[in-house]
Amino acid sequence: MLELFTQNKHLLVYFAWGSIFIFVMSIVIIPWLIVQLPPDYFNYKKRHTLASQRENLILVKIVTGIKNMLGFLLIFLGILMLVLPGQGILTILIGLILMNFPGKYKLERKFVSSKSVLKSLNWIRAKSKKPPFTI
Repeated sequence: MLELFTQNKHLLVYFAWGSIFIFVMSIVIIPWLIVQLPPDYFNYKKRHTLASQRENLILVKIVTGIKNMLGFLLIFLGILMLVLPGQGILTILIGLILMNFPGKYKLERKFVSSKSVLKSLNWIRAKSKKPPFTI
């Protein structure tokens, strides 16, 4: 690995700038997304589908595809942030929230039921003068 970086010093620069970019974006975007969620987001046993989702099927499929790609990207970046600077766990959680797959809501609730994750989320919400999440 060390030999790879000595032969390709530009890779080290790319990784450094990428790490800085991911860190700054996680500081700006992740708290904003957490504040946008309603305080009772994790209260329900099942996620309810909206009536508008049944009416505009093509538009819903396009939006769902875009959300899934963005969610996958956030999960990937969150995994990277577990070793790079940034809010890895929170980024993974936001990625999960954006994606649609069977059992997603149950996984989100399990993730948030961890005391440290819930404490972090509610701390961010308190800084923005929003009510805490309830489980």
